[in-house]
Amino acid sequence: MHVRHDPQAPESQKIDFDAFLAVDIRIGTVVAAEPFPETRKPALKLVIDFGPVIGRKRSSAQITEHYAPDALVGRQVAAVVNFPPRQIGRFLSEVLTLGFADEAGAVVLFRPDRPVPDGSRLF
Repeated sequence: MHVRHDPQAPESQKIDFDAFLAVDIRIGTVVAAEPFPETRKPALKLVIDFGPVIGRKRSSAQITEHYAPDALVGRQVAAVVNFPPRQIGRFLSEVLTLGFADEAGAVVLFRPDRPVPDGSRLF
């Protein structure tokens, strides 16, 4: 999946509220993070705990510009939890960790400004 990181990109087409609700975005806490050197672009392997309903899921995230693995453990992050899993080399990425591009195009993670229960859904 290719995502445009251009802040000058035009607004996307309009969708209805039901289309928005179809994307299940949840908060989880990173419980493990390690380098993923086998990828074409630098990335980290994350294990994120989304609470008792969704459980722990794995994600490959291209976030190495701003984040070291040790600094991510214990941090809450947002992710789309209902996309199909994606095979990246020998790693199965189960969720899409969300962020925004900074001025240089590096990913800055999206997270709540206060702790919320793991598994909480964005609305």
